[in-house]
Parts: sequence; structure tokens; C-alpha cells
Amino acid sequence: MFKSKKVIVSGATGFIGQHLIPILLKDGYEVLAISRSQKRAETLPWFKDVKFVSYDFHSDQQITEVEGFRGLIHLAWQDLPNYDSSVHLKKNLPCSYKFIESLLNKGVNQVLIAGTCFEYGLKSGAISSSSTTEPTTLYATAKDTLRKKLTSLSLNKDFNLQWARIFYMFGKGQNSNSIISQLDFAIKNKQKVFRMSGGEQIRDYLPVEKAAEKLFYLYKSGNKGIFNICSGKPISIRNLVESYIEKKNSNIIPKYGYYPYSVYEPMQFWGIQNI
Repeated sequence: MFKSKKVIVSGATGFIGQHLIPILLKDGYEVLAISRSQKRAETLPWFKDVKFVSYDFHSDQQITEVEGFRGLIHLAWQDLPNYDSSVHLKKNLPCSYKFIESLLNKGVNQVLIAGTCFEYGLKSGAISSSSTTEPTTLYATAKDTLRKKLTSLSLNKDFNLQWARIFYMFGKGQNSNSIISQLDFAIKNKQKVFRMSGGEQIRDYLPVEKAAEKLFYLYKSGNKGIFNICSGKPISIRNLVESYIEKKNSNIIPKYGYYPYSVYEPMQFWGIQNI
């Protein structure tokens, strides 16, 4: 299959996209960056180095600027972190499928999709990419369904499908509801106490820059299949928080047990690396 150095990136201004695009540019890729907000894109250092299209894939807007582009990295997904929003099944799923299929019809032959570790459901322990999916949220169900629909489509259309199940991340540009973002806010505002859960959950965290690197190497490899984007190193939320406080040289005190544990996540799970 012909591999092109011209790639479309949807969700270009999102948490991962803003870190992935500089890596692609450095390696000589020509990037068509797609995002709902040109205003947001213009604040990013790579804006003048990409071809940019303002696009909302929930709309009926047609993208006509894709001629010659043979690759797609699909990161766009709306209404997060509300994992049980009906938008995931009613809008994100059908609109993503329609968007991807339209690009395949225009010559795209390699598709990398950002999936989620939540597709595995409430499994505990070390999880491999070959584990069965048992999603328990509408978000994870929509992602898993999209993968199945695209897998079926790939039987009739000649394209490489790469499915990247992304575990937990932290770093610049993260959603303000994430635990590290909340902790950072509390430290910057000189709060004395940081309210959180008991912190006994075991998770798998990557700096977003590392996650972007893994997605880049996966895309560049052209390998088909399902891949875990993870560190492979379990860490407790308590240790994560305490390490971050120490790194920031802060005196803030974690108040463990203030919030209950999440019902849509197992207490202990982490990924087995295969990329």
C-alpha cells in the first residue's frame, strides 16, 4: 500500500492533537489540521506550518481540501469528560463514521483512530490489547461500536485500520476536570488542602507528550490492529498526587476519602504495551 507523507489530523487543537502535530511536522509530514476553532488553532505555535480547515464533524459541512492526503489520524470527539452523555451514541458515533467513510472515498488509505481504555470495561489487572471489550459507559460503547463498524468496512475497502486504546494522560492542555489539572489549580491558588478520593486506585499514566510520540510511531509503522497507548507501569492515584506535590515543592495536604470512587472504572487496571 502506498504510504504518503500527507496526513489529516482531526481534533488538531485538542489535548493530544496539539502535541502530535509538531512531531509530524518535524518528521517532514504535510499536515491538514482540522478543528472547530480557528481562533484556538491560531494560538498554537504550529498554526502557520499546517494547512488548516475549520470544521465541525457534527455538521453536514463537506471537506474539499483533502486531495492528495492519504492518511487520517482521527482524534476529534465531543462532549468529554461526560462519559454517559447521549451525544456519544447519537452524534459522535454516526458522524465519525460518516466523516471517515467520506475520506476513504476520497483516497485515504490509512486510518488511525483514538479509542479508549474504557472499552475494556471493568476488567482488573494488566490488560492486553487482545482482551475482549465490555464497555459500561456510552462513551466507551460508542468507541467500541465505531471500531467494529470500521473493521467491517475494511473487509470491503482497502485501507489500514489502526485502533489506539489510550489510557490515562497528564500534561499541558488537559481538561480542567482531570485530577492533575485540579491539583495544579489548587497549588497555584495556594490552597491548603486538596480534596480527593481515597487514592487507592491503580492506574496507568503517560505524559501527553509520550502518548503523542507513541501515536506517531504507530502511524508511521503502518501496522494494522489494536494497540494500547500506555506506560505499562501501574501507579496508585495517591502516589501520583504525592509525587506531583513533591515535584511542585508544595505544602498542600491531600484530604483522602473526601470523594467516592468512580463507578465506571475498576479499582486496579493498567495496560500491557504493544507499541
